[in-house]
Amino acid sequence: MSSTATAAVGFRSERGPVLISVMLSTGLVAIDSTVLATAVPSIVGELGGFHQFPWLFSAYLLGQAVTTPIYAKLSDVYGRRPIMLLGIALFLLGSILCAVAWNMLALIIFRAVQGLGAGAVQPTAMTIVGDVYTVAERARVQGYLASVWAISSVVGPMLGGVFSQLGIWRGVFLINIPLCLVAAWMFNRHFHEAIVRRHRSVDSLGALLLALAMTSLVLGVLGGGQSWAWASAPSIGAFVAGAVLLVAFVLVERRAPEPVLPLWVFSRRLLCVTTIVAFGVGAILMGLTSYVPTYLEGSLRIAPLIAGLALAALTLGWPATAAIAGRFYLRWGFKTTAAIGVTLVIIGSMVLAAMAHHPVVAVVATACLVIGGGMGLLAVPTLIAAQSSVGWHERGVVTGNNMFARSLGSAVGVAVFGAIANSIFGPGDIRAVGPVAIQAGSAAVFLGVVVVAAATAAAVFAMPRTPVAQAAAADEPS
Repeated sequence: MSSTATAAVGFRSERGPVLISVMLSTGLVAIDSTVLATAVPSIVGELGGFHQFPWLFSAYLLGQAVTTPIYAKLSDVYGRRPIMLLGIALFLLGSILCAVAWNMLALIIFRAVQGLGAGAVQPTAMTIVGDVYTVAERARVQGYLASVWAISSVVGPMLGGVFSQLGIWRGVFLINIPLCLVAAWMFNRHFHEAIVRRHRSVDSLGALLLALAMTSLVLGVLGGGQSWAWASAPSIGAFVAGAVLLVAFVLVERRAPEPVLPLWVFSRRLLCVTTIVAFGVGAILMGLTSYVPTYLEGSLRIAPLIAGLALAALTLGWPATAAIAGRFYLRWGFKTTAAIGVTLVIIGSMVLAAMAHHPVVAVVATACLVIGGGMGLLAVPTLIAAQSSVGWHERGVVTGNNMFARSLGSAVGVAVFGAIANSIFGPGDIRAVGPVAIQAGSAAVFLGVVVVAAATAAAVFAMPRTPVAQAAAADEPS
């Protein structure tokens, strides 16, 4: 398949309105990632399918993860604007369908449609920031985007709880309709690309093979230990099929003139290392957000609101340090800043693991704040270093690969940490598990987070030192 597509780009837009548009679009994904959790009891009460409800989250994550690298490449070919608008439109369609879902299976399928939209919105938003802002400015703007996630982590569950308490859980999805329309209008009005076009081909076969391979592998990861046993035929079949499709994808990409996911992404040391870091960030976040509330509620029998506030320290620490990360890497470089960040993550994780059998809400909240602060200094400079190493026509692929690695890390984190916890909690309702077992299972999960953080640190120390001044000179905004 061929098309006349983007070769280079300039912008005729005011950066302030563009940033607001990007933040609105990111807010769609951020709120939807948190709003559903507190509405699950009401949804199950009306639609049934209690054993299927984890797939409400897994289907969304699956749709988002497998399409991210494809959308990222398409944004390099066709420009950022059409891909962002396509993502918002798919998210809007998925939200409308979710609001009219008639059973749990239909709702799960429609959640996957929402995920397809989110797969376009998040990496394109991050790529636009890389296009419009300089290396020195980018950390501050990343802090603004991180603050959207921080606010959503508080507002989302509250909205879900309100709609659930009023008995109108479908409002969780209907609220997305005006948000999508406003985001699309703002983006369409304020973001204008001045595109120079040339003839470029689109690797349709590669995109299809990549989507099928990632769907099979991520499905195997998410389903293992949840819908079927790890050693069962479905799990083994999913991994085997994914591996075969992945080999076919690599063979196709080696010959494709315009590969959808160029193999040089994995051969350049800086990009390979930052991809591993993104994977670790996704796994750590999922391990903490999934089990800190359960740990506090089960160990101390405190209210879910208090447990949620303790976890909120994690999402508050991230934007606080992300906003000032630019000062750090302009002075000390990308690698040193990331090393400081991952050190804070390890320290906070070790405190959680060491104190797991002696739970104190203030200690947990402080540890989460330290970890969140470390994440801001870890994730932001590694992403910016990767973006700064390429030009406009490759920045979408690099950013999308980073976001995909983070999503894949979250999926693997769900499966692995879930298997660790369940081996100690045992089968049955988590509410019936005693405080001692809760503490033991959570301690094992937190220790797993320490291991992942240590592996991420190894990747950071393998990161080549890129002079920030050199990166800034080579990466002026379009």
